[in-house]
Amino acid sequence: MTKAHPTTGTLRLAPKPPKTVPVAQPAARPAVAATPAPGKRPNAKPRQRPVTALRTKPPAALQSAEQQAPQQTVTGDRLAKRVAAMVPCSRSEAEQYIEGGWVKVNDQVVEEPQFRIQNQTITIDPDASLLELNSITILLHKPADWVDGTEESLSKLNRATRRAPFDDARTLLVAAKHMAKDPSGIRMLQRHFKALTAAVPLENAASGLIVFTQDWRVERKLTEDMGSMEHEIIVDVQGEVAPQALHLLNRTLDSDENLPHAKVSINSNTPERSKLRFAIKGAHRGLIAYLCERAKLEILDMRRIRLGRVAVSDLPVGQWRYLAPHEKF
Repeated sequence: MTKAHPTTGTLRLAPKPPKTVPVAQPAARPAVAATPAPGKRPNAKPRQRPVTALRTKPPAALQSAEQQAPQQTVTGDRLAKRVAAMVPCSRSEAEQYIEGGWVKVNDQVVEEPQFRIQNQTITIDPDASLLELNSITILLHKPADWVDGTEESLSKLNRATRRAPFDDARTLLVAAKHMAKDPSGIRMLQRHFKALTAAVPLENAASGLIVFTQDWRVERKLTEDMGSMEHEIIVDVQGEVAPQALHLLNRTLDSDENLPHAKVSINSNTPERSKLRFAIKGAHRGLIAYLCERAKLEILDMRRIRLGRVAVSDLPVGQWRYLAPHEKF
């Protein structure tokens, strides 16, 4: 029996499939529930961004107008520079000559050192002197119901009064209100209306003498010696003042140590209207009203006619004059 031999050849195996490399999958994030936006309050106002100069641009029309407007060039020299070369003197001394009213431009007094000069004619008064540039003091006859201009009176005004226009005595310090025949003989200059201090308060309802000064010596006198300086005030009251009422006024002042020293007398006495003279040391708001109320007297008018040794005299109401060199408080 013959055995069969297997057929010789190369044994080929089926190719193995390639190994699959697992691809890394991104980690799944847990689902987060969306947070609802907070609801607006029913009365909330819309938020407005502040308007600043960097964020705000002028309108196009305004920009074009500014571009088209020609730039004005300042020409000429300052008056102080010309005067300093003419005298000759320093620039600061030239400014003092100009502010002193000693310099004219085309025969017109100019008091501004920064005034520009080109071809105008400049003349300097031959009597010009820097010795007359003294600090001045102004006496004003304040009308009734006007604020005296002191810091104390302005601080007592309520908010509504400050916002609305009110009568301030400082607005009367202008050339138009200067007394026609000022006995002081002082030349009025623009510098006289600068750096004025009102040192002596007066009730708004009262009229009379108030003081504005540039002189630190006068200011110190009126401030430090106020308690010993006598104020003379004329008060008009309704009806006739009985002797008992006058006695009560003086007795109240003498018996109460907290009240300032004062003396009350009668200037005129009629059944319709009477005048009382109060001589009080210092300025005390509400004192006269308090005394008249205790004496059952109705005040019709109040006027301060003297402050120390300086009297209002014939100064009209609403006008002012200079304190003469010989006058002392």
